Amino acid sequence: MIVIDPARDPKPYYDFAKLHAADIVGVIETHPHADFVSSHLEIHQKTGATIFASELTGAGYPHKAFDEGDVIELNGITLKALNTPGHSPDSICVLVEDENGNDIAIFTGDTLFVGDVGRPDLREDAGNITAKKEELARQMYHSTRNKLMLLPENAVVYPAHGPGSLCGKNMSPDLQSTIGRELHENYALQPMDESAFVKLLINDQPFVPKYFSYNVALNKKGAPEFDNSVNAVKIISDGFTPDNKSIIIDTRPKEKFSKGHLAGSINLQDGEKFETWLGSIIGPEETFYLVGESKVGLNRVISKAAKIGYEKNIKAAILLPDNANEISDSLDLNDFKTHQNNYLVVDVRNRGEVNEGVVFKHSINIPLPELRKRINEIPADKPIVVHCAAGYRSAAATSIIAAAIKTIPVYDLGEEIIAFKSHHA
Repeated sequence: MIVIDPARDPKPYYDFAKLHAADIVGVIETHPHADFVSSHLEIHQKTGATIFASELTGAGYPHKAFDEGDVIELNGITLKALNTPGHSPDSICVLVEDENGNDIAIFTGDTLFVGDVGRPDLREDAGNITAKKEELARQMYHSTRNKLMLLPENAVVYPAHGPGSLCGKNMSPDLQSTIGRELHENYALQPMDESAFVKLLINDQPFVPKYFSYNVALNKKGAPEFDNSVNAVKIISDGFTPDNKSIIIDTRPKEKFSKGHLAGSINLQDGEKFETWLGSIIGPEETFYLVGESKVGLNRVISKAAKIGYEKNIKAAILLPDNANEISDSLDLNDFKTHQNNYLVVDVRNRGEVNEGVVFKHSINIPLPELRKRINEIPADKPIVVHCAAGYRSAAATSIIAAAIKTIPVYDLGEEIIAFKSHHA
């Protein structure tokens, strides 16, 4: 079998191969990924599988070029490379042809998603080839119109990502599609000229997390072995307390964090997108401690950090020490509802969300990924109330602001924002 765009932990692919009595003979990288670290080099080292990648990648690992016109024969099917620049200059798609020469499926990497295409603004400062977003958007127009949209409508589309990835802006929750469905439903594949497409694709893209360019560079050379990397992180359970200059990421639920935490710590809860927010708030050059309430939980967040190559940034993982006695401020919701002008509201949603509507008219907007750098823009002349869309980001933001501004209370509106939004609508 051949694995395409593997995640950081290769164990699921080894298990799948064993289940089907298969040998992993190849790994295909559709491009150097920005939003996760791939295990392509580790799989090659463990199994001897050949890594296939576009020569444009400038890969620093052993590989075989896989570009337009190149084919791989596998178990009666043929895998064909298509060069499809747009998300990145070195993006390829992998077309699957059956024994009768029919195009039956395509692995689209980050070129075509269900309901979207890959964003073109991630390679202006990263990778072997850099390109401006306008240039890549134009290339995406031609990759979709001249290649992907010409495939049979019943060809199955397998993208590298589902919903939640920041490599696109409008992804469906579905994990696969067909060319026909995308032709009918995907906004980016509708009839329009090149200039309209470029404008549409560039507008309203989500923020670019701090770790993206770091992951491109790491994937270009190949990441170290997963198990050894995560096992190298020390877990400390003897009440050790980091110094007050260190970054501390407390991964517990915010209800527990608010009742007692280490001074200055950031409450980044262990959740579905933990690693995305970790790499959005903390830069790849920064080190930090992780705090949790169990070794099982700490091992889980260490593995999540490794998905973006941040396991090397962890100074240690710590079981919550006894002196975690900082208590979060508790908001009097009735007073806030009655006297909103007595509070400063900080909205930490992204600009695209804010453009769709503000909840509090006089709020100031500082998106969470920018908050640590822009903390001095927040006036400290009245109590602060922080909100996002559902409560996850506001917990992190409240902890960041409270650590920096100690002269006034800082409150997390949390899930209560939903009631305000319903009233606002």
